[in-house]
Amino acid sequence: MAIIAEISIEGDEFLLGQIIAEYPGLTVEIERVVPAAKRVMPYIWGYGTDLQSFETAMEESPNVESITVLDEYEDRALYRIEWEDPAEQLITGIAQTNATILKAHSDDEWLFRIRFEDHAGLAQFNRYCSENGISYRLNRVSSLAETNLQGNAYDLTDAQYEALSLAVERGYFKVPREVEYEELAAELGVSVQAFSERVRRGADKVLQNVFLHPGSRNP
Repeated sequence: MAIIAEISIEGDEFLLGQIIAEYPGLTVEIERVVPAAKRVMPYIWGYGTDLQSFETAMEESPNVESITVLDEYEDRALYRIEWEDPAEQLITGIAQTNATILKAHSDDEWLFRIRFEDHAGLAQFNRYCSENGISYRLNRVSSLAETNLQGNAYDLTDAQYEALSLAVERGYFKVPREVEYEELAAELGVSVQAFSERVRRGADKVLQNVFLHPGSRNP
């Protein structure tokens, strides 16, 4: 039976997290991971004002085979990264256990939502992390059926849902505005930038589902 594991991990526990930590103005979300021969290729969204410096650092890294910009906007870009084998151990371990990254994003720490084929797959991933010195915190394990029942209609991460619902509840979107990001961020114990990015990405997902993919909404 397929299960969903939600884990937290510090950025210094894996290579991508270490690189991202050097750019405090940059937030990253892993969209998907594709195994390619002995390498893995994650597709990631980068958000922030320091994207060019990040791209240069990745191009110069001896652990990166290539980085390709697939799509680019004013303050975000979609990249395909091909790592040298076996540079990125965490993502390699996920690929080796036939698991699928459903969500992965960085704020104060990295949060991963991973689908395993069964509990044996999660156990295999845990052994892999132990053997490679990777520490993480397992926050929750649920069946796929439970996740589908409890999930929201717009595929928001838990952090995005929490921030967006709080902003709506406190009147951030009302005219005139009844609260500012600083107060809401303090209530959740996160930085203003992290809170802002959660609200913006969450709102973007909701609006895309409403206006671009109306058929995907729940009745």
